[in-house]
Amino acid sequence: MIVKREHWGSRIGLILAVAGNAIGLGNFLRFPVQAADNGGGAFMIPYMIFLILLGIPLLWIEWALGRFGGARGHGTAVAVFDYLWKNPVAKYIGFLGVLIPLAVVVYYTYIESWTLLYSFFSLVGGLPSTPLTADVKDYLEPFKHFLIEKTGENSEGIILTPAVETYIFFLITLIINLYILYRGVSAGIEKVAKIAMPLIFIMAILLMIRVFTLTSPDGRNFLDGLGFLWNPDFSALTNPKVWLAAAGQVFFTLSVGFGAILTYASYIKPKDDIALNGLAGASVNEFAEVILGGSIAIVASVIFFGITATASIASEGAFNLGFMALPAIFANIPYGQFFSFIWFLLLFFAGVTSSIALSQPAIAFLEDEFGLSREKSVGILGVFLFVSSHIPIFIKGALGEIDFWVGTLGLVIFALFEAVIFFWIYDSKKAWEELTRDNDIKIPGVFYYIMKYIAPGFLVIILISWSIEFLPSTLSKTDPGAWIARIFLFVMIILGFVLIKKAWERKNGRAPS
Repeated sequence: MIVKREHWGSRIGLILAVAGNAIGLGNFLRFPVQAADNGGGAFMIPYMIFLILLGIPLLWIEWALGRFGGARGHGTAVAVFDYLWKNPVAKYIGFLGVLIPLAVVVYYTYIESWTLLYSFFSLVGGLPSTPLTADVKDYLEPFKHFLIEKTGENSEGIILTPAVETYIFFLITLIINLYILYRGVSAGIEKVAKIAMPLIFIMAILLMIRVFTLTSPDGRNFLDGLGFLWNPDFSALTNPKVWLAAAGQVFFTLSVGFGAILTYASYIKPKDDIALNGLAGASVNEFAEVILGGSIAIVASVIFFGITATASIASEGAFNLGFMALPAIFANIPYGQFFSFIWFLLLFFAGVTSSIALSQPAIAFLEDEFGLSREKSVGILGVFLFVSSHIPIFIKGALGEIDFWVGTLGLVIFALFEAVIFFWIYDSKKAWEELTRDNDIKIPGVFYYIMKYIAPGFLVIILISWSIEFLPSTLSKTDPGAWIARIFLFVMIILGFVLIKKAWERKNGRAPS
């Protein structure tokens, strides 16, 4: 039965929205750091392998699942898994496709608000300005103190105390996200994508051109920066950490395993293409990440600080590079205040297009399974996010703990369930028929075997590897912030199960078996 529901207004709007879902802080902060810290150009070898054998196949699977569910009036894995696998547990496993993106939004919106705050301070000349010195640590210190002062990271004990303006900008960011969601898929998300995505590319290209014109007092230029990032250290390929990092970056950059693409795809028409649309969205994202993201932060840092100092900054995390190194550089170049404003506004727009995509599965769940209006669904989501976001804002250690469980392990587990349920439990032949019908381009037949055997195999290896590398240290944490984050996630799971039970009682007039 074909069920009428909201649809995207145009193909370009859909592609830009899906690309916006994938293009986020990870493209401009995480990718250059991962590449520079894992063998430079050699990193791109496993990156491209995993993109073809893992990223694109999983992307197409999520598109197919979304179109399949949308034709039946549902836009989340909760109902889609129930259709594919006639087992009482299916719908509860599908809830991961709502829980994971929703939990990410809880802290992502807060980080997103930092970029708007920094953009504002750049515009009004409120960021620190220090002269260029030989000691990189001293040079970055004012920006580190500024970040600490605004986010409360220097607080002692368990309670963080962010500055008042930080909290105000968090509220502004949350309201912007909720307003876009309130406007709906076509009038809200699609319209924002059509404006934000071109602006993101324009700002990124402007920044790249400016970075390419920089020259250090010692004579370093953009070629030194590109050389550091792209000259391959082939010995790094023997290190399992490099392959793991590449696989993780592919997951983050394409936003597979979050459930957001599934939800976006549910708003296409039942006979719309998914192969070309999915590939086009991925291509836009890869251009933003590899070409633009790889040509701004790291290159600028190498020009000003040198290779050794840049490697040290990158090894300490992307936030140091994006929130300290870049504004420090902008503070010492002509019109730097303007380019700092552009840099953080770029990050803000990239963040918004991702956070609204990650919020949409929860909206779709409330609309599809409970019949709530968009206004009520957004209102419920807004109250939840406002209350829940206070955990990463005010509880030390909670942000990192939530990110590990949902942003690292969770998305791999959910992606594995998507592949296994679609190609093994449902029926691989029917799954392939769903994937290949009504497309504008032909998906090569080899992808049938990649989706059925290779992609799930890689996911199992990644899941085991990440568990071995990160799970023991995470479970050994006994600080109050970690336990509060775990309790919060446990409560989310319980509430989700209660909502699913009530949704199926409403649907069937009885409790699910």
